[in-house]
Parts: sequence; structure tokens; C-alpha cells
Amino acid sequence: MAATHQNLPTRTTANHGDDDDAVPDIDPTDTSGLLQERLQAYKHACGYLENYITATEKVQKTHAKEYEKILKTVSDPLKEGHHFDQSLGGIAGLFENIRSNTQGIANSHLETEKNIKGSVLPILERLHAEIKNKSKELSKGAVKGSKEVDKARNVTQKHIELLGQHTAAFASSGGKVDPSTDPYILQRGINHRLNKQVIEENNNRHDLIEVQNSFSSFEGHIIQTFQQAMQTFHQCVGGQHERQRAMYGDMLATVQKIPLDFEFKGFVHRNNQLLVDPSAPKRSVTNISFPNQNHASTQPLIAGTLERKSRAMGGLKGYSTDFYVVTRSKFLHEFKDDDDFRKDPVPELSLYLPDCTIGAVNGEKFNIKGKDASKGKVGGALAMSHELSFKAHTAVDAERWYSIIKEAAGSSATFSDEMSSPTSPVQSRNVSGQQPAPYQEKGVAPVQTQGLPQTQGMGSGAAMSAGGAQPPYNTPVSGGGVKDTMAGSTPTSGVERKPGQY
Repeated sequence: MAATHQNLPTRTTANHGDDDDAVPDIDPTDTSGLLQERLQAYKHACGYLENYITATEKVQKTHAKEYEKILKTVSDPLKEGHHFDQSLGGIAGLFENIRSNTQGIANSHLETEKNIKGSVLPILERLHAEIKNKSKELSKGAVKGSKEVDKARNVTQKHIELLGQHTAAFASSGGKVDPSTDPYILQRGINHRLNKQVIEENNNRHDLIEVQNSFSSFEGHIIQTFQQAMQTFHQCVGGQHERQRAMYGDMLATVQKIPLDFEFKGFVHRNNQLLVDPSAPKRSVTNISFPNQNHASTQPLIAGTLERKSRAMGGLKGYSTDFYVVTRSKFLHEFKDDDDFRKDPVPELSLYLPDCTIGAVNGEKFNIKGKDASKGKVGGALAMSHELSFKAHTAVDAERWYSIIKEAAGSSATFSDEMSSPTSPVQSRNVSGQQPAPYQEKGVAPVQTQGLPQTQGMGSGAAMSAGGAQPPYNTPVSGGGVKDTMAGSTPTSGVERKPGQY
């Protein structure tokens, strides 16, 4: 079996060209320069990493200051804080938890800043120094050897060029040369210098190989140091983030643990005297009392519904039913109804009976002539007198209304002569500190009844005081006064209903 020939790999050097060339074209400093540049690259990479971690360290310190500012936003006590339960588990406890955790976050940033400065940066600073030392070592060793090789090559190159000059002159001079420029001597000198050059090259080659081999382990050391620094950095920063995450989680858990009715129950318990009791009954006007509520002057002499003939278009619209009241102040007030709640009970018409002329009763009807006093003094002074025609439900009702109206119109005394003075729970409302003087009726001219038919029980005030027919409800007394025989009793309107139900 024939033997197979295999081409074995041959090693080529980066800093040597053809070994047969006395002076290779490749600069021996290229290899050492390349290695020097690589070390420079690693040094810059280490510097970049240092700058990054240093900036992170400064940011951690800045974050600590910023969180101190955040803490100041909740450092003051809650405004209107008495509305919240001060024990843990409520809103006040939540803000206390926020303050505590925010302070913890600020402290964690300060701690991280110290750990980075004391644990991570020293690792990279030592590596930076190692790379610098390696670069100096390369400069003193391989780089210096490369310069020696370059110097030896220059010397050899000069002698080779000198040999070339003298060998060319040897032919032209017929072999006549100086002993020092004998080509034989020159060649031997070249061999000497070439040998010295090769020794320098081999030494430099050996140094470069050692540097190249050491570069592999040194780069591994650089990367391993990077890994160690980043691992320590991760422990510092990552631990800080985990603590910060836990603190924010604690804030969330604290607010989620607050029962929805916790604060309101405490609020109700602390302010049960001021809050409305939902179990208490609602207020009713019928159950409310106020000062002078049942004073005699507030009770009407008679109240009920009457029909009044419309004055519009000559009375073509007929009669309309309204609610009328004769008060102890001698007014006949007209209202749409007796409902005090639906709207403010302002009289539609008010007649001051002593200033009015009272007509006679004609069955269910009777007339009153006077001015409307509901418009005030100015309006009343400008108002014209009108004769109003009224009709009661029955003749008996008409007689009752007429008797009381006639007695009020003809009486010169007020109906409050025998009433008790009103009382007030707040004395400060009366500036003088005394009760006002009772109303004094000015003298009123007697009602002219000439020409009017006289009926039993319907004379003038003077006639009644002289012993004439007495009205069924009010009895006149001497001196023109009227004795109220209805005090404390509800006036009769002739309709068997209570006020407010007409």
C-alpha cells in the first residue's frame, strides 16, 4: 500500500515575512503596537464601566435627596385629622406607614450609594491599575525589543547597501579596492550584523509570544473582574430595588387592609351627639311648638268659606268661593284656601272692619263696603272703596258672620283687652327689654246705618251697648269695649270641618 503524503500545517508569524529575506518588510513594532492598542481598549472599557457605576452611585445619592422631598409632602399631620381614627388600621395609620416606608426608601438609596462606592468601584479601580501596569510592562519588554530589532535591521541594511556599492565598483576598477571595503570583508561584516539582528529578532519573537500567551489569561482576568464587579453591582442595586418594591408593596397591603366601613364607624362613634339618628322619627309640624303659638290674639273670631261676587265685568262671572277669617285685630282677610303649607298664606284681600260700612243681611247674603288694606299704607290710601257682596252657605251662617263682623266694625276697643301678654323665649330680641304697648285703636266714627233695615241682633255698636239685641258670640260691655266670650275655643264658621279641610 502506497504511503499517502499529508501536508502538515506550518506556522506563520505576524511579525516576520519571508525568512530568506535579510531585512523583512514588516515592521516589528506592529505586533507590539497592536497588543498595546488592545490593552488601551480594555483600559477604556474599564473606564467606561467605572463612569457608569460612578454615575449610578451619584444618582442613588440624588434619589435619596428626592425621596426626602417626597417625604416632606406627607410629613405634616393630616388637616382635619380629628375626623380619622388615630389607631393603626385606618387612614391615619396608612399615612404613618407611607412616611415610614418613604423614609426607608430614601435610606436604602443612601445605603446603595455607600455600597457601590465601597464595594464595586474599588474592584474596577484595581483592574484599571492592572491594565496600566500591563501596558507599562509591554512597553518595557516587547515594545523595547521591537525597537532593538528595528535598530539592528537598519544597521544590517546599511552594510548590505555598502556591499552592493563596492561589488559594483569591483568590476569597474578591475578588482582594485581598499582592504576595508573588500567585498569579502563587507560580507563577513554583514553576516556578523545579520546574526546579531536574528538574535534580536528571535528574542523579540520569544517575548511577543509570551506576551500573546499571557494576553489570553489576562483578558480572561479582565472579563472575570468585570463579571465580579457587575455581580456586586447587581447585588447592591438589585437589593435596593427589591427593598423598594417590598416597601411599596407594604403601602399597598396597608391600604387594602382598611375595612371599607372602619373610618365611618369610628366617625359615627366619636360624633354620635352631632350626627342625625336614622332611627329617630321624622319631624312633624303638628308636633312642633313655638313661643306664643296658642296666644289668644292668634285665634280668629270666625273662619270659614264664603262666596263673594266677582267685581269683574259687572259681576257677570258670578260668585267665587274663598276662605275668610275675622281676626281679633278687626280685619277680614280673604285667602284662596286655608292651606298654610302649600304656599305662603298672604291675604288676597284685607278689610279693616272699623273703616268699613256693613250692610244688612238679606237671607244668605250681606254686603261690606271698604278699602283693601292688604297693599300697605300707600296702596291703601290710593285704593278706591268697593262694595263687596258675600253669600254664606245658609242664612244661619250669614247671621253668624254678620253678627261678628258688625260687632268688630262697631267696637272701639281691641279684642286683646283681656288677653295675657305674649311671652318670648329670647329677651334680647326686644331692644327695650319691655313688651310693646298693646294696640290702641284710634277713634272711629260710628257706622252710619240710616236707611238700612234693622234686624234683630244687628244694631250698631252704640245700640248694642245700650241694651239692644246682643250678637250670639260677642257680648258688648260698658265703655264701648267687647267682652270675648270665645277665648280658648275654636271659632265657628258654620261648616262642620276643621281649618285646612274646607
